[in-house]
Amino acid sequence: MRLGCTRSLVLVLTVTVLLLYVALVRKQSWTHEEHLYQAQQELSVLRQDILHRLEGIETQIQAIVQSSHIDQRDEHADMQSPTLKRDRRATKNLFPNSDLFKKWHPDLSEEEQREAEELFQRYGYNVFLSDKIPLERELPETRDHRCLTKEYPSDLPTISVILIYLDEALSVIKRAIWSIINRTPSHLLKDIILVDDQSTNEDLQGKLNAFIDFIHETHPGLVKKVRHEERMGLSQARLSGWKAATGDVVAILDAHIEVHVQWAEPLLARIQADRRLVLSPVFDKVNFYNMEVTPYPAAAHGFNWALWCQYDFFKQEWYDRNDQSLPAKSPSVMGILVVDRLFFEEIGTLDGGMKTYGGENVELGIRVWLCGGSIEIIPCSKVAHIERAHKPYAQNLNVFMKRNALRVAEIWLDEYKINVNAAWNLPPTDHGIDIGDVSERKRLRERLQCKPFKWYLDNVYPRLDPLDDLLGYGVLINSLKTDVCVDQGLLSGNTPILYVCHHQVSQACGYRKRGDIYIGQSNFQERRCLTDPGSGRLPVLHNCSKQQIYKYWDFKQVIKH
Repeated sequence: MRLGCTRSLVLVLTVTVLLLYVALVRKQSWTHEEHLYQAQQELSVLRQDILHRLEGIETQIQAIVQSSHIDQRDEHADMQSPTLKRDRRATKNLFPNSDLFKKWHPDLSEEEQREAEELFQRYGYNVFLSDKIPLERELPETRDHRCLTKEYPSDLPTISVILIYLDEALSVIKRAIWSIINRTPSHLLKDIILVDDQSTNEDLQGKLNAFIDFIHETHPGLVKKVRHEERMGLSQARLSGWKAATGDVVAILDAHIEVHVQWAEPLLARIQADRRLVLSPVFDKVNFYNMEVTPYPAAAHGFNWALWCQYDFFKQEWYDRNDQSLPAKSPSVMGILVVDRLFFEEIGTLDGGMKTYGGENVELGIRVWLCGGSIEIIPCSKVAHIERAHKPYAQNLNVFMKRNALRVAEIWLDEYKINVNAAWNLPPTDHGIDIGDVSERKRLRERLQCKPFKWYLDNVYPRLDPLDDLLGYGVLINSLKTDVCVDQGLLSGNTPILYVCHHQVSQACGYRKRGDIYIGQSNFQERRCLTDPGSGRLPVLHNCSKQQIYKYWDFKQVIKH
Protein backbone atom coordinates (compact mmCIF):
# COMPACT_ATOMS: atom_id res chain seq x y z
CA MET A 1 0.00 0.00 0.00
CA ARG A 2 2.81 2.36 0.98
CA LEU A 3 4.75 1.25 -2.01
CA GLY A 4 1.81 2.12 -4.29
CA CYS A 5 1.36 5.54 -2.68
CA THR A 6 5.04 6.19 -2.99
CA ARG A 7 4.97 5.28 -6.67
CA SER A 8 1.96 7.49 -7.21
CA LEU A 9 3.69 10.38 -5.44
CA VAL A 10 6.85 9.93 -7.55
CA LEU A 11 4.73 9.88 -10.69
CA VAL A 12 2.94 13.07 -9.65
CA LEU A 13 6.21 14.80 -8.81
CA THR A 14 7.72 13.71 -12.12
CA VAL A 15 4.78 15.04 -14.06
CA THR A 16 4.86 18.25 -12.06
CA VAL A 17 8.57 18.72 -12.76
CA LEU A 18 8.01 18.08 -16.47
CA LEU A 19 5.17 20.60 -16.56
CA LEU A 20 7.31 23.17 -14.76
CA TYR A 21 10.15 22.53 -17.24
CA VAL A 22 7.83 22.88 -20.22
CA ALA A 23 6.39 26.09 -18.75
CA LEU A 24 9.89 27.45 -18.19
CA VAL A 25 10.97 26.60 -21.72
CA ARG A 26 7.80 28.14 -23.13
CA LYS A 27 8.33 31.30 -21.06
CA GLN A 28 11.91 31.58 -22.29
CA SER A 29 10.64 31.03 -25.82
CA TRP A 30 8.03 33.72 -25.39
CA THR A 31 10.63 36.03 -23.87
CA HIS A 32 12.99 35.33 -26.85
CA GLU A 33 10.19 35.92 -29.34
CA GLU A 34 9.28 39.13 -27.54
CA HIS A 35 12.88 40.32 -27.71
CA LEU A 36 13.05 39.28 -31.37
CA TYR A 37 9.84 41.13 -32.12
CA GLN A 38 11.12 44.21 -30.33
CA ALA A 39 14.39 43.94 -32.25
CA GLN A 40 12.47 43.68 -35.52
CA GLN A 41 10.44 46.73 -34.62
CA GLU A 42 13.58 48.65 -33.75
CA LEU A 43 15.22 47.49 -36.99
CA SER A 44 12.16 48.57 -38.95
CA VAL A 45 12.28 51.98 -37.32
CA LEU A 46 16.00 52.15 -38.02
CA ARG A 47 15.40 51.21 -41.65
CA GLN A 48 12.77 53.91 -42.02
CA ASP A 49 15.14 56.42 -40.48
CA ILE A 50 17.95 55.37 -42.83
CA LEU A 51 15.64 55.56 -45.86
CA HIS A 52 14.46 58.98 -44.78
CA ARG A 53 18.04 60.14 -44.40
CA LEU A 54 18.99 58.66 -47.81
CA GLU A 55 16.04 60.41 -49.45
CA GLY A 56 17.23 63.67 -47.93
CA ILE A 57 20.75 63.06 -49.19
CA GLU A 58 19.42 62.12 -52.65
CA THR A 59 17.40 65.34 -52.77
CA GLN A 60 20.51 67.32 -51.88
CA ILE A 61 22.56 65.49 -54.54
CA GLN A 62 19.89 66.16 -57.18
CA ALA A 63 19.85 69.82 -56.23
CA ILE A 64 23.65 69.96 -56.53
CA VAL A 65 23.59 68.14 -59.90
CA GLN A 66 20.85 70.42 -61.24
CA SER A 67 22.71 73.49 -60.06
CA SER A 68 25.95 72.34 -61.63
CA HIS A 69 24.27 71.56 -64.97
CA ILE A 70 22.35 74.80 -65.10
CA ASP A 71 25.75 76.47 -64.96
CA GLN A 72 27.23 73.95 -67.37
CA ARG A 73 29.21 76.59 -69.20
CA ASP A 74 31.42 76.84 -66.12
CA GLU A 75 31.40 73.11 -65.16
CA HIS A 76 32.89 71.35 -68.17
CA ALA A 77 32.94 67.88 -66.60
CA ASP A 78 29.17 67.55 -66.06
CA MET A 79 27.76 64.42 -67.63
CA GLN A 80 24.20 64.06 -66.25
CA SER A 81 21.11 65.63 -67.74
CA PRO A 82 19.36 68.13 -65.48
CA THR A 83 15.74 67.69 -64.48
CA LEU A 84 14.14 71.09 -64.13
CA LYS A 85 10.68 70.98 -62.57
CA ARG A 86 8.64 74.12 -62.27
CA ASP A 87 5.54 74.70 -60.23
CA ARG A 88 4.11 77.94 -61.47
CA ARG A 89 1.45 79.38 -63.68
CA ALA A 90 1.85 79.34 -67.46
CA THR A 91 3.67 82.41 -68.75
CA LYS A 92 2.63 84.34 -71.85
CA ASN A 93 4.77 83.79 -74.96
CA LEU A 94 6.61 87.07 -75.37
CA PHE A 95 7.94 86.23 -78.86
CA PRO A 96 5.11 84.56 -80.85
CA ASN A 97 6.69 85.61 -84.16
CA SER A 98 10.15 84.28 -83.32
CA ASP A 99 11.31 81.32 -85.40
CA LEU A 100 12.44 79.77 -82.12
CA PHE A 101 9.22 80.08 -80.14
CA LYS A 102 7.00 79.14 -83.09
CA LYS A 103 8.33 75.59 -82.77
CA TRP A 104 9.58 75.40 -79.19
CA HIS A 105 7.09 75.68 -76.35
CA PRO A 106 8.85 75.38 -72.98
CA ASP A 107 7.58 76.55 -69.60
CA LEU A 108 9.83 79.56 -69.15
CA SER A 109 9.56 82.74 -67.15
CA GLU A 110 9.53 86.03 -69.02
CA GLU A 111 13.14 86.61 -68.03
CA GLU A 112 14.15 83.20 -69.37
CA GLN A 113 12.24 83.81 -72.62
CA ARG A 114 14.13 87.05 -73.14
CA GLU A 115 17.42 85.29 -72.50
CA ALA A 116 16.54 82.42 -74.88
CA GLU A 117 15.47 84.80 -77.66
CA GLU A 118 18.56 86.98 -77.27
CA LEU A 119 20.82 83.92 -77.52
CA PHE A 120 18.84 82.62 -80.51
CA GLN A 121 19.24 85.88 -82.41
CA ARG A 122 22.96 85.91 -81.61
CA TYR A 123 23.70 82.32 -82.67
CA GLY A 124 20.86 81.12 -84.92
CA TYR A 125 19.99 78.09 -82.76
CA ASN A 126 18.72 77.35 -79.25
CA VAL A 127 21.73 78.07 -77.04
CA PHE A 128 19.53 78.43 -73.95
CA LEU A 129 18.60 74.75 -74.32
CA SER A 130 22.05 73.66 -75.50
CA ASP A 131 23.59 74.99 -72.29
CA LYS A 132 21.40 72.58 -70.33
CA ILE A 133 22.03 69.47 -72.44
CA PRO A 134 24.85 67.22 -71.17
CA LEU A 135 28.10 67.13 -73.07
CA GLU A 136 27.81 63.38 -73.51
CA ARG A 137 24.39 62.52 -74.86
CA GLU A 138 23.31 59.47 -76.79
CA LEU A 139 22.39 60.07 -80.42
CA PRO A 140 19.74 57.95 -82.13
CA GLU A 141 21.01 55.14 -84.38
CA THR A 142 20.24 56.30 -87.91
CA ARG A 143 22.58 54.18 -90.03
CA ASP A 144 21.45 51.45 -92.40
CA HIS A 145 21.30 48.11 -90.56
CA ARG A 146 24.07 46.71 -92.79
CA CYS A 147 26.48 49.33 -91.44
CA LEU A 148 26.20 47.83 -87.96
CA THR A 149 27.80 44.53 -88.99
CA LYS A 150 30.68 45.92 -91.04
CA GLU A 151 34.22 45.34 -89.77
CA TYR A 152 37.22 47.53 -90.47
CA PRO A 153 41.00 46.93 -90.45
CA SER A 154 42.86 47.59 -87.21
CA ASP A 155 45.73 49.41 -88.98
CA LEU A 156 43.73 52.36 -90.32
CA PRO A 157 45.45 55.71 -90.92
CA THR A 158 45.31 58.32 -88.15
CA ILE A 159 42.97 61.30 -88.33
CA SER A 160 43.15 64.98 -87.39
CA VAL A 161 39.76 66.61 -86.81
CA ILE A 162 39.51 70.33 -87.62
CA LEU A 163 36.65 72.38 -86.17
CA ILE A 164 36.05 75.81 -87.73
CA TYR A 165 34.09 78.45 -85.84
CA LEU A 166 33.24 82.11 -85.59
CA ASP A 167 31.41 83.20 -82.41
CA GLU A 168 29.99 79.73 -81.84
CA ALA A 169 28.22 78.90 -78.56
CA LEU A 170 30.62 77.45 -76.01
CA SER A 171 28.38 74.52 -75.05
CA VAL A 172 28.06 73.51 -78.72
CA ILE A 173 31.83 73.50 -79.25
CA LYS A 174 32.40 71.53 -76.05
CA ARG A 175 29.81 68.93 -77.07
CA ALA A 176 31.46 68.60 -80.49
CA ILE A 177 34.88 68.02 -78.92
CA TRP A 178 33.49 65.56 -76.37
CA SER A 179 31.70 63.50 -79.03
CA ILE A 180 34.88 63.29 -81.13
CA ILE A 181 36.95 62.09 -78.17
CA ASN A 182 34.40 59.53 -77.01
CA ARG A 183 33.40 58.16 -80.44
CA THR A 184 36.76 58.01 -82.20
CA PRO A 185 39.18 55.16 -81.34
CA SER A 186 41.98 56.74 -79.32
CA HIS A 187 44.73 55.10 -81.37
CA LEU A 188 43.30 56.72 -84.53
CA LEU A 189 42.61 60.22 -83.18
CA LYS A 190 45.84 62.17 -83.67
CA ASP A 191 44.63 65.63 -82.68
CA ILE A 192 41.70 68.04 -82.65
CA ILE A 193 42.40 71.47 -84.18
CA LEU A 194 40.17 74.38 -83.16
CA VAL A 195 40.32 77.27 -85.63
CA ASP A 196 38.86 80.53 -84.34
CA ASP A 197 38.29 83.05 -87.15
CA GLN A 198 38.55 86.03 -84.75
CA SER A 199 35.53 85.39 -82.54
CA THR A 200 34.44 88.17 -80.18
CA ASN A 201 32.64 85.86 -77.74
CA GLU A 202 34.56 86.05 -74.45
CA ASP A 203 33.47 82.50 -73.51
CA LEU A 204 35.68 81.23 -76.32
CA GLN A 205 38.77 82.53 -74.57
CA GLY A 206 39.12 81.80 -70.86
CA LYS A 207 36.32 79.23 -70.44
CA LEU A 208 37.20 77.32 -73.60
CA ASN A 209 40.88 77.31 -72.60
CA ALA A 210 39.91 75.93 -69.19
CA PHE A 211 37.94 73.16 -70.89
CA ILE A 212 40.96 72.30 -73.05
CA ASP A 213 43.14 72.15 -69.93
CA PHE A 214 40.58 69.79 -68.37
CA ILE A 215 40.80 67.50 -71.42
CA HIS A 216 44.59 67.54 -71.33
CA GLU A 217 44.52 66.05 -67.83
CA THR A 218 43.59 62.72 -69.44
CA HIS A 219 44.53 63.40 -73.10
CA PRO A 220 47.74 65.47 -73.00
CA GLY A 221 48.20 67.73 -76.03
CA LEU A 222 45.19 66.33 -77.91
CA VAL A 223 43.44 69.67 -78.55
CA LYS A 224 45.22 72.51 -80.34
CA LYS A 225 43.86 76.00 -80.81
CA VAL A 226 44.56 78.35 -83.74
CA ARG A 227 43.21 81.89 -83.59
CA HIS A 228 43.23 84.39 -86.45
CA GLU A 229 44.19 87.93 -85.54
CA GLU A 230 41.86 89.17 -88.27
CA ARG A 231 38.79 87.61 -89.88
CA MET A 232 39.92 85.61 -92.90
CA GLY A 233 36.87 83.63 -94.02
CA LEU A 234 35.95 79.98 -94.27
CA SER A 235 38.54 78.83 -96.81
CA GLN A 236 41.47 80.41 -94.97
CA ALA A 237 40.24 79.03 -91.64
CA ARG A 238 40.16 75.53 -93.08
CA LEU A 239 43.63 76.02 -94.49
CA SER A 240 44.92 77.13 -91.08
CA GLY A 241 43.54 73.95 -89.57
CA TRP A 242 45.06 71.79 -92.28
CA LYS A 243 48.49 73.35 -91.74
CA ALA A 244 48.34 72.59 -88.00
CA ALA A 245 47.17 68.98 -88.45
CA THR A 246 49.53 66.02 -88.09
CA GLY A 247 47.27 63.03 -88.82
CA ASP A 248 47.43 60.96 -92.01
CA VAL A 249 43.89 62.10 -92.82
CA VAL A 250 42.16 65.42 -92.08
CA ALA A 251 38.45 65.78 -91.36
CA ILE A 252 37.35 69.40 -91.80
CA LEU A 253 34.10 69.92 -89.93
CA ASP A 254 31.90 72.72 -88.66
CA ALA A 255 32.06 73.22 -84.90
CA HIS A 256 28.27 72.86 -84.46
CA ILE A 257 28.27 69.08 -84.90
CA GLU A 258 28.25 65.84 -82.95
CA VAL A 259 29.76 62.71 -84.47
CA HIS A 260 27.94 59.39 -84.29
CA VAL A 261 29.39 56.11 -83.09
CA GLN A 262 31.89 54.59 -85.57
CA TRP A 263 31.87 57.69 -87.72
CA ALA A 264 35.61 57.66 -88.51
CA GLU A 265 36.32 54.04 -89.41
CA PRO A 266 34.30 53.91 -92.69
CA LEU A 267 35.98 57.10 -93.89
CA LEU A 268 39.49 55.99 -93.00
CA ALA A 269 38.99 52.58 -94.58
CA ARG A 270 37.95 54.14 -97.92
CA ILE A 271 40.97 56.49 -97.96
CA GLN A 272 43.24 53.61 -97.02
CA ALA A 273 41.92 51.84 -100.15
CA ASP A 274 42.22 54.95 -102.39
CA ARG A 275 44.10 58.04 -101.20
CA ARG A 276 42.77 60.13 -104.12
CA LEU A 277 39.27 60.17 -102.70
CA VAL A 278 37.62 63.17 -101.06
CA LEU A 279 34.82 61.96 -98.79
CA SER A 280 31.82 63.28 -96.95
CA PRO A 281 29.82 61.63 -94.18
CA VAL A 282 26.03 61.79 -94.24
CA PHE A 283 24.63 64.66 -92.17
CA ASP A 284 21.74 64.17 -89.81
CA LYS A 285 19.95 67.41 -88.96
CA VAL A 286 19.98 68.79 -85.42
CA ASN A 287 16.87 70.97 -85.16
CA PHE A 288 17.79 74.54 -84.29
CA TYR A 289 14.82 74.90 -81.94
CA ASN A 290 14.87 71.74 -79.77
CA MET A 291 18.34 70.31 -80.52
CA GLU A 292 16.84 66.92 -81.39
CA VAL A 293 18.27 64.83 -84.23
CA THR A 294 16.30 64.29 -87.45
CA PRO A 295 17.79 61.56 -89.65
CA TYR A 296 18.68 62.38 -93.25
CA PRO A 297 19.15 59.75 -95.96
CA ALA A 298 22.26 59.60 -98.09
CA ALA A 299 22.15 61.92 -101.10
CA ALA A 300 24.53 63.35 -103.67
CA HIS A 301 25.91 66.85 -103.12
CA GLY A 302 25.17 68.89 -106.20
CA PHE A 303 24.72 72.56 -107.09
CA ASN A 304 22.95 74.90 -109.49
CA TRP A 305 24.46 77.44 -111.85
CA ALA A 306 24.54 80.08 -109.12
CA LEU A 307 26.86 77.51 -107.44
CA TRP A 308 24.59 77.19 -104.41
CA CYS A 309 24.98 73.66 -103.12
CA GLN A 310 21.93 71.39 -103.03
CA TYR A 311 21.06 67.77 -102.44
CA ASP A 312 20.59 65.71 -105.58
CA PHE A 313 20.11 62.11 -106.68
CA PHE A 314 22.96 59.64 -107.05
CA LYS A 315 23.43 57.98 -110.40
CA GLN A 316 20.93 55.20 -111.01
CA GLU A 317 23.48 52.39 -110.68
CA TRP A 318 23.84 53.09 -106.94
CA TYR A 319 20.11 52.60 -106.41
CA ASP A 320 20.15 49.47 -108.60
CA ARG A 321 22.59 47.82 -106.17
CA ASN A 322 19.89 47.98 -103.47
CA ASP A 323 22.38 48.46 -100.62
CA GLN A 324 22.20 51.84 -98.88
CA SER A 325 25.34 51.14 -96.88
CA LEU A 326 27.60 51.35 -99.95
CA PRO A 327 29.66 54.45 -100.85
CA ALA A 328 28.28 56.56 -103.71
CA LYS A 329 29.92 58.99 -106.13
CA SER A 330 28.96 62.66 -105.78
CA PRO A 331 29.55 65.73 -107.97
CA SER A 332 30.68 67.85 -105.01
CA VAL A 333 30.84 68.18 -101.23
CA MET A 334 28.86 70.51 -98.97
CA GLY A 335 31.75 71.79 -96.91
CA ILE A 336 32.33 68.97 -94.42
CA LEU A 337 35.05 66.84 -95.98
CA VAL A 338 37.59 64.12 -95.19
CA VAL A 339 40.75 63.75 -97.27
CA ASP A 340 44.28 62.37 -97.18
CA ARG A 341 46.36 65.23 -95.78
CA LEU A 342 49.14 65.01 -98.37
CA PHE A 343 46.82 64.42 -101.33
CA PHE A 344 44.92 67.54 -100.27
CA GLU A 345 48.14 69.48 -100.78
CA GLU A 346 48.86 67.80 -104.10
CA ILE A 347 45.43 68.73 -105.44
CA GLY A 348 45.81 72.40 -104.43
CA THR A 349 44.08 72.45 -100.98
CA LEU A 350 41.47 75.23 -101.06
CA ASP A 351 41.34 78.44 -103.07
CA GLY A 352 42.58 81.07 -100.64
CA GLY A 353 41.13 83.78 -102.86
CA MET A 354 37.55 82.89 -101.88
CA LYS A 355 35.95 85.44 -99.55
CA THR A 356 34.00 84.82 -96.30
CA TYR A 357 31.53 82.10 -97.29
CA GLY A 358 30.11 80.24 -100.28
CA GLY A 359 31.31 78.41 -103.38
CA GLU A 360 34.53 76.98 -101.92
CA ASN A 361 33.01 73.51 -101.60
CA VAL A 362 31.76 73.49 -105.19
CA GLU A 363 35.16 74.72 -106.41
CA LEU A 364 36.87 71.85 -104.59
CA GLY A 365 34.41 69.29 -105.97
CA ILE A 366 34.91 70.42 -109.56
CA ARG A 367 38.69 70.57 -109.18
CA VAL A 368 38.99 67.12 -107.59
CA TRP A 369 37.05 65.47 -110.40
CA LEU A 370 38.78 67.37 -113.21
CA CYS A 371 42.27 66.86 -111.83
CA GLY A 372 42.44 63.14 -111.10
CA GLY A 373 40.48 62.47 -107.91
CA SER A 374 36.88 61.62 -107.12
CA ILE A 375 34.28 62.34 -104.44
CA GLU A 376 32.18 59.88 -102.47
CA ILE A 377 29.43 60.03 -99.87
CA ILE A 378 29.89 57.40 -97.13
CA PRO A 379 26.47 56.38 -95.74
CA CYS A 380 27.91 54.40 -92.80
CA SER A 381 29.56 57.55 -91.46
CA LYS A 382 27.07 59.87 -89.75
CA VAL A 383 27.56 63.36 -88.32
CA ALA A 384 24.75 65.30 -86.62
CA HIS A 385 24.85 68.92 -87.79
CA ILE A 386 22.92 71.90 -86.44
CA GLU A 387 21.03 73.66 -89.22
CA ARG A 388 20.85 77.29 -88.18
CA ALA A 389 17.70 79.34 -88.63
CA HIS A 390 19.96 82.19 -89.77
CA LYS A 391 23.68 82.89 -90.09
CA PRO A 392 24.45 85.73 -87.67
CA TYR A 393 27.93 86.41 -89.05
CA ALA A 394 26.57 87.37 -92.49
CA GLN A 395 22.91 88.29 -92.86
CA ASN A 396 23.23 88.61 -96.65
CA LEU A 397 25.50 85.95 -98.11
CA ASN A 398 24.55 86.75 -101.72
CA VAL A 399 27.25 89.40 -102.06
CA PHE A 400 30.04 86.97 -101.13
CA MET A 401 28.46 84.03 -102.90
CA LYS A 402 28.07 85.93 -106.17
CA ARG A 403 31.68 87.09 -106.13
CA ASN A 404 33.02 83.61 -105.30
CA ALA A 405 30.85 81.95 -107.95
CA LEU A 406 32.22 84.27 -110.63
CA ARG A 407 35.76 83.43 -109.49
CA VAL A 408 35.10 79.68 -109.78
CA ALA A 409 33.53 80.18 -113.20
CA GLU A 410 36.52 82.13 -114.51
CA ILE A 411 38.99 79.43 -113.45
CA TRP A 412 37.14 76.17 -114.11
CA LEU A 413 33.97 76.47 -116.19
CA ASP A 414 35.39 77.33 -119.63
CA GLU A 415 32.63 78.23 -122.12
CA TYR A 416 29.94 77.42 -119.53
CA LYS A 417 30.89 80.32 -117.27
CA ILE A 418 28.20 82.45 -118.91
CA ASN A 419 25.63 80.26 -117.13
CA VAL A 420 26.86 81.60 -113.79
CA ASN A 421 26.41 85.16 -115.07
CA ALA A 422 22.90 84.25 -116.19
CA ALA A 423 22.06 82.68 -112.84
CA TRP A 424 23.07 85.86 -111.03
CA ASN A 425 21.47 88.05 -113.73
CA LEU A 426 24.76 89.71 -114.65
CA PRO A 427 25.91 90.78 -118.12
CA PRO A 428 28.01 88.23 -120.05
CA THR A 429 31.10 90.45 -119.79
CA ASP A 430 32.21 93.41 -117.70
CA HIS A 431 30.07 92.52 -114.70
CA GLY A 432 32.12 94.94 -112.58
CA ILE A 433 32.76 92.57 -109.66
CA ASP A 434 36.32 92.12 -108.43
CA ILE A 435 37.06 88.38 -108.22
CA GLY A 436 40.71 88.78 -107.26
CA ASP A 437 43.82 87.46 -108.98
CA VAL A 438 43.14 84.05 -110.55
CA SER A 439 46.46 83.56 -112.35
CA GLU A 440 47.91 81.21 -109.71
CA ARG A 441 44.85 78.97 -109.75
CA LYS A 442 44.92 78.81 -113.55
CA ARG A 443 48.57 77.74 -113.39
CA LEU A 444 47.55 75.04 -110.92
CA ARG A 445 45.00 73.77 -113.45
CA GLU A 446 47.69 73.57 -116.13
CA ARG A 447 50.21 71.90 -113.82
CA LEU A 448 47.71 69.21 -112.75
CA GLN A 449 46.69 68.67 -116.41
CA CYS A 450 43.01 68.88 -115.52
CA LYS A 451 40.22 67.93 -117.90
CA PRO A 452 37.83 70.46 -119.52
CA PHE A 453 34.58 71.26 -117.75
CA LYS A 454 32.51 69.64 -120.51
CA TRP A 455 33.98 66.29 -119.43
CA TYR A 456 32.61 66.97 -115.94
CA LEU A 457 29.13 67.70 -117.29
CA ASP A 458 29.13 64.60 -119.48
CA ASN A 459 30.60 62.12 -117.02
CA VAL A 460 30.16 63.38 -113.47
CA TYR A 461 27.12 65.65 -113.35
CA PRO A 462 24.88 65.06 -116.37
CA ARG A 463 21.88 66.15 -114.28
CA LEU A 464 23.16 69.75 -114.42
CA ASP A 465 21.42 71.33 -117.42
CA PRO A 466 24.17 72.83 -119.63
CA LEU A 467 21.77 75.47 -121.04
CA ASP A 468 23.33 75.03 -124.48
CA ASP A 469 20.28 76.54 -126.19
CA LEU A 470 19.95 79.69 -124.07
CA LEU A 471 19.09 82.58 -126.40
CA GLY A 472 18.89 85.33 -123.83
CA TYR A 473 18.47 86.07 -120.14
CA GLY A 474 17.61 88.96 -117.86
CA VAL A 475 14.28 90.04 -116.35
CA LEU A 476 10.75 90.35 -117.71
CA ILE A 477 9.68 93.99 -117.27
CA ASN A 478 6.06 95.03 -117.47
CA SER A 479 5.70 97.33 -120.50
CA LEU A 480 2.89 99.29 -118.84
CA LYS A 481 4.66 99.73 -115.51
CA THR A 482 8.38 99.57 -116.08
CA ASP A 483 9.43 99.52 -112.42
CA VAL A 484 7.95 96.06 -111.78
CA CYS A 485 9.24 92.68 -112.99
CA VAL A 486 7.99 89.12 -113.11
CA ASP A 487 9.11 87.34 -109.93
CA GLN A 488 8.83 83.65 -109.00
CA GLY A 489 7.05 84.63 -105.77
CA LEU A 490 6.83 82.21 -102.87
CA LEU A 491 8.64 78.94 -103.49
CA SER A 492 5.76 77.08 -101.84
CA GLY A 493 3.38 78.35 -104.51
CA ASN A 494 3.31 78.13 -108.29
CA THR A 495 1.97 81.54 -109.26
CA PRO A 496 4.47 84.18 -110.42
CA ILE A 497 3.93 87.73 -109.24
CA LEU A 498 4.77 91.26 -110.30
CA TYR A 499 7.24 92.81 -107.89
CA VAL A 500 9.46 95.88 -107.78
CA CYS A 501 12.46 95.14 -110.00
CA HIS A 502 15.55 94.14 -108.00
CA HIS A 503 17.21 91.93 -110.68
CA GLN A 504 18.13 89.22 -108.14
CA VAL A 505 17.85 85.45 -108.51
CA SER A 506 14.08 85.25 -107.96
CA GLN A 507 13.55 87.48 -111.05
CA ALA A 508 16.23 85.93 -113.26
CA CYS A 509 14.65 84.66 -116.49
CA GLY A 510 16.02 82.77 -119.45
CA TYR A 511 14.55 82.28 -122.93
CA ARG A 512 15.58 79.05 -124.65
CA LYS A 513 15.64 78.07 -128.29
CA ARG A 514 12.71 75.69 -127.99
CA GLY A 515 10.56 78.54 -126.63
CA ASP A 516 10.33 77.94 -122.86
CA ILE A 517 10.98 80.69 -120.33
CA TYR A 518 12.36 79.77 -116.93
CA ILE A 519 11.89 82.15 -114.01
CA GLY A 520 13.98 82.24 -110.84
CA GLN A 521 15.60 79.20 -109.32
CA SER A 522 15.56 77.34 -106.03
CA ASN A 523 18.43 75.72 -104.21
CA PHE A 524 16.50 72.49 -103.77
CA GLN A 525 13.96 72.38 -106.60
CA GLU A 526 14.01 71.84 -110.34
CA ARG A 527 13.95 74.95 -112.48
CA ARG A 528 10.40 76.16 -113.17
CA CYS A 529 9.01 77.51 -116.43
CA LEU A 530 6.25 79.97 -117.21
CA THR A 531 3.18 78.12 -118.51
CA ASP A 532 -0.37 78.85 -119.72
CA PRO A 533 -2.75 76.73 -117.59
CA GLY A 534 -5.44 76.89 -120.27
CA SER A 535 -7.96 78.56 -117.96
CA GLY A 536 -8.10 81.43 -115.54
CA ARG A 537 -6.46 84.83 -115.77
CA LEU A 538 -2.94 84.10 -114.53
CA PRO A 539 0.02 82.06 -115.82
CA VAL A 540 1.56 79.48 -113.51
CA LEU A 541 5.01 77.96 -112.90
CA HIS A 542 5.63 74.26 -113.51
CA ASN A 543 8.79 72.16 -113.56
CA CYS A 544 10.35 72.71 -116.96
CA SER A 545 10.64 68.96 -117.54
CA LYS A 546 6.89 68.43 -117.18
CA GLN A 547 5.20 67.29 -120.38
CA GLN A 548 1.77 68.08 -121.84
CA ILE A 549 1.69 71.69 -120.67
CA TYR A 550 1.61 74.92 -122.64
CA LYS A 551 5.11 76.22 -121.95
CA TYR A 552 6.48 77.43 -125.32
CA TRP A 553 6.28 81.12 -126.07
CA ASP A 554 6.84 83.12 -129.24
CA PHE A 555 9.28 85.98 -128.95
CA LYS A 556 9.57 88.91 -131.30
CA GLN A 557 12.31 91.49 -131.05
CA VAL A 558 10.94 95.02 -131.43
CA ILE A 559 13.44 97.80 -132.02
CA LYS A 560 12.14 101.28 -131.39
CA HIS A 561 13.70 104.19 -133.23
